Amino acid sequence: MKKILVINGSNLNMLGIREPEIYGVKTYEDLCREIKEYANKINIEVDTFQSNHEGEIIEIIQKSYGRYYGIVINPGAYTHTSIAILDALKAVGIRTVEVHLTDIMDRDDYRKKSFISEHAEMTICGKGFEGYLQAIESLI
Repeated sequence: MKKILVINGSNLNMLGIREPEIYGVKTYEDLCREIKEYANKINIEVDTFQSNHEGEIIEIIQKSYGRYYGIVINPGAYTHTSIAILDALKAVGIRTVEVHLTDIMDRDDYRKKSFISEHAEMTICGKGFEGYLQAIESLI
């Protein structure tokens, strides 16, 4: 059975509270539940992880080596700032799909540059929670 790791970065634990006019009213727990339900439906194993700390995200990526078939990652604001997360993804060499709830190209100029997309085989933007399910589907 294929195993996928879904990583969420900074502030994604605040879904439903943080700027609901942009991110909606569903919570992070809702997101994890939808991901798990989808994984069960298509018979794959999925682990979810969220951290507001760049180093913890790097650690989980490094620990994923040899354990996961693929990674779905929404690094939050680290998308635009973290070469270290990019380097960790490159180091483990696991197939990766980048996801963003909103379309980062339609937002602030500083959000248009993604370091993660330099490694990810695909970036899905602006599809909300559905983007995570599409990312998982593309990996399997």
